[in-house]
Amino acid sequence: MNFELNEDQQMLRDTFARFLDEHSSMARVRSASEAGGCDDTLWQGLAELGTFSMRVPEETGGLGMGTQDAALVMEEAGRTLATGPIAETILASRLLAMLGSDVAEEVGAGAKTATLAHRDIAKSPVQWLAGGAHADCVLALDGDDVVLVTLGDNDRKAEENLASNGIGEVDLSAASQTVIASGSEATAAFAATIEEWKLLTAAALNGLAREAVRLASEYACERKAFGVQIGTFQALSHPLANFITEIDGGKYFVWKVIHAIGAGEPEAAAQVPMALWWNARRASVAAIQSLRTFGGYGLTTEYDIHMYNLRAKAWPLLHGDPERLLEEAGRRLYGDEQAALPDVGTVSIDFDLGDEADDLAREVDEFFAATLTPELKAHAHHSWDGHHPVVHKKLADAGLLFPELPREKGGRGASPYASFAASAMWEKHGWTAHAKGTTMMVAAIIDQYGSDELKQDVLKPILSGDVVCSLGYSEPGSGSDVFAAQTKATPDGNGWRIDGTKMFTSGANLADYVIMLTRTNPDVPKHKGLSMFIVPLKTEGVEVQPVYTFQDERTNITFYDGVKIPDSYRLGEVDGGVRTMSAALALEHGGGFSQAQMTMVRAAEDLCREIECGNGKLIDDGLARLRLARAWTHAFVSEMLGLRSIWAVEEKLDVPGSGPMAKMFSTEKFLEDGSDLLDLTAPLSLSKREGAAEVLNMSYRFAHGSTIWAGTSEVHRSMIAERALGLPRSRG
Repeated sequence: MNFELNEDQQMLRDTFARFLDEHSSMARVRSASEAGGCDDTLWQGLAELGTFSMRVPEETGGLGMGTQDAALVMEEAGRTLATGPIAETILASRLLAMLGSDVAEEVGAGAKTATLAHRDIAKSPVQWLAGGAHADCVLALDGDDVVLVTLGDNDRKAEENLASNGIGEVDLSAASQTVIASGSEATAAFAATIEEWKLLTAAALNGLAREAVRLASEYACERKAFGVQIGTFQALSHPLANFITEIDGGKYFVWKVIHAIGAGEPEAAAQVPMALWWNARRASVAAIQSLRTFGGYGLTTEYDIHMYNLRAKAWPLLHGDPERLLEEAGRRLYGDEQAALPDVGTVSIDFDLGDEADDLAREVDEFFAATLTPELKAHAHHSWDGHHPVVHKKLADAGLLFPELPREKGGRGASPYASFAASAMWEKHGWTAHAKGTTMMVAAIIDQYGSDELKQDVLKPILSGDVVCSLGYSEPGSGSDVFAAQTKATPDGNGWRIDGTKMFTSGANLADYVIMLTRTNPDVPKHKGLSMFIVPLKTEGVEVQPVYTFQDERTNITFYDGVKIPDSYRLGEVDGGVRTMSAALALEHGGGFSQAQMTMVRAAEDLCREIECGNGKLIDDGLARLRLARAWTHAFVSEMLGLRSIWAVEEKLDVPGSGPMAKMFSTEKFLEDGSDLLDLTAPLSLSKREGAAEVLNMSYRFAHGSTIWAGTSEVHRSMIAERALGLPRSRG
């Protein structure tokens, strides 16, 4: 798996970034807007850089570059609000060259500006066009023909518009036309061009949105109100954290679709309109919120942010209502609509988890298929209650419980990619990973901070699959503020005495040990007087009482009254618990919940195939398909954020906020879509009957907890705002 650009692509991006910073400055963009959306100097400069020849095949005189390369250029064009129909001309030049038109050379050299008509002019002769106020020619579909429409001064119609970006409504039937090519191959090539336009426009909108959020974040660090930087106000910083997360996900989703097309993946056709829909909607709302960060100044023409707001709204609307893109995705997912996809060329990025991951996933799949008897399947549950010590031990014996560990510790030395693929098989078979996940976190902390005695007494049986551990972080009065812990650890001879209460100690009724954050010094600031311990739950003085949730899940409140443990069960330094705890929390902010999201959407699909709607099934209804497509889009974006986080760990790269982004976004969309899909499939979804209804019903309830575990979404938004956007700390 690889999320990183190669050296040539980095050079390409940097070259265009420098060029556009100079030649598409905001002063130049403003001037071009006043001139009807035309900047001839910029256009010629882009042509000299090879922009309009980059997607032309080498055999027809072009540079032979790929769709991903063009997407990088369009990200920079979006960031700088570059004037003119750049994506349209890049693609028109390619199509003209592929179809053998002599005009391709003029377009590639910047001598002519070309654009694209999105609808068949036989049915829609009058259309709004990017660059319609000044374009020289238009490539269009006319029934079974691909035609070149040549525009003269009388054909163009400059008109004031929302973003002052040179769009125009043109009567294509009144202008001169030349048939370039005819037949199914030619029309398929034109259709593929429109599909690539969707991806390049998505990339441009992503670059635009990123810059809008950057401008807002920069302003939020400078502007003060009530004596403090406004970036400290969570009402401002949290929405910006949401948007930078969604923008990151949207960028990699575009890359994912390009990779999927190149790999010939069958779902790629549906993902193309999803990618444009996602980036169009995110750009619009991100620009709105970014403008609001400036307050009243954002409304003035003095500040550049208003131009980002208007362009974000205007750019994708030439294709029509963005919601129609989800309808299109729904038809491709659940109907018989086919799509011609472009040849995307060489793709350097790779989202394939690899052969090792495939092999491990297959082995785990086969293990569960062979091990889970009808009785064990009946025991299975999504929560800690689904833990079964016999299966747990068998997984350990097979080296499949903690495959990421080295072989000498009972694992497989598996990469994070392989571990992620293996976890998908746990999801597939409905086998809970709660005990595995928390126990693995405890094992990692013991391995890093534990004494030799603790490693012998606890770590060794953990690795052999003989014991499991739970987490003792939260307390009744502290919630997500784990560093406000009041459970006390006081010296007692050669050891310690633990007194206090922990809340939400899930699995404590089944676990052997709990990792616990305690207060060892009440006379210093709260972050400095904490220490961590491993506490045996079968020890005298420990009481476990159940707390039941509407998620059909038991958690616990645990009481500790004079519980004595040796000093060797301490993790890290006395009063050094913050460091140890931070390492423990980092292990929780990982790959997100995309797999659970996908399970939920598949259950909704099954219900839609079962539910009657009019004269057919609900799955045939356009609105149902749209909502399923929307949920799939969210799941795919979640997947990309999660994989990016895993990739960063594997490559040992510091990608600020990647873990919190993956967790926050996936859980929020899990809950949002869980609610919407429950609505869509009602009233059957109200039932807990075995099968898809039970899965969807439980997903909705389960999703609530996912936004709280391992830190609430609000905590993660603060982390993202600080780490990814450089905003000031928003909490004491």
